[in-house]
Amino acid sequence: MQATDLYTTIGHALNNAEESQMFGKPCFKINGKAFICFFQNSMVFKLTGQAHDKALELQHAQLFDPSGKGWPMKEWAQVSFEHADLWRLFGRSAYDYVLELTKKS
Repeated sequence: MQATDLYTTIGHALNNAEESQMFGKPCFKINGKAFICFFQNSMVFKLTGQAHDKALELQHAQLFDPSGKGWPMKEWAQVSFEHADLWRLFGRSAYDYVLELTKKS
């Protein structure tokens, strides 16, 4: 499966997730807030805590810097396709995290 296909499959598998755009990149949102996106053959996840730490420990993972100007988004971890076996796990963690955030707002 190609990276874009896996990204789309993961997003559609999550209840009430909606396809959208974030900084001109494809993303999925829950309750109007982005939790995953696709960028440079990588999946990007809004994470916190241990999930965030685990994602950034992976080889070639990094904080997401959509502008490319050295202004990374501190909660967003960009994980390359070489770790696609973990994308579902991180996608679920990102979904759960943002869903909880939107319930508090």
